[in-house]
Amino acid sequence: MVSRRLSRETGHRRKFLAVIDETPECERAVAYASRRAKTTGGVLVLLFVVENADFQQFLGVEQVMRAEATASAKLALDNFATKIRETLGIEPELIVREGSAKDEILAQVEEDQDIAILVLAASAAKEGPGPLVTATIAKGGGFPIPVTIVPQTLSDQDMENLA
Repeated sequence: MVSRRLSRETGHRRKFLAVIDETPECERAVAYASRRAKTTGGVLVLLFVVENADFQQFLGVEQVMRAEATASAKLALDNFATKIRETLGIEPELIVREGSAKDEILAQVEEDQDIAILVLAASAAKEGPGPLVTATIAKGGGFPIPVTIVPQTLSDQDMENLA
């Protein structure tokens, strides 16, 4: 059970959460979430989850691998944030977490009671919509907040009209 959302109370703003990863569709989710945040007076939260399973195989170099992965995550977040600042003039919140993406997304939603909508993008690849979309759909009605799924093929103009 997720904690009560506070985004509509005085002193709070509705937050749109987008997950940054290495998938091509990620950019579409961020583009939509940032436009929705701007048009509704909300806040954009960008989350990068560093998968810690990769570190457990190499105990001797675990610290170095973790530091490199975190630095890479921060660089990816900074790149997205710079583009958002330049194109839309909004300042996103940037968060790096370590663990499994599914668990860390849920943990972030639980910890930040202003997050009201998770925005994901569905891959256009024949393999399916992607692991995060698949995991979210599999949870069905059990996901604690609304989820917006953006088609990877949605054009910038269509996105502008919809957001």
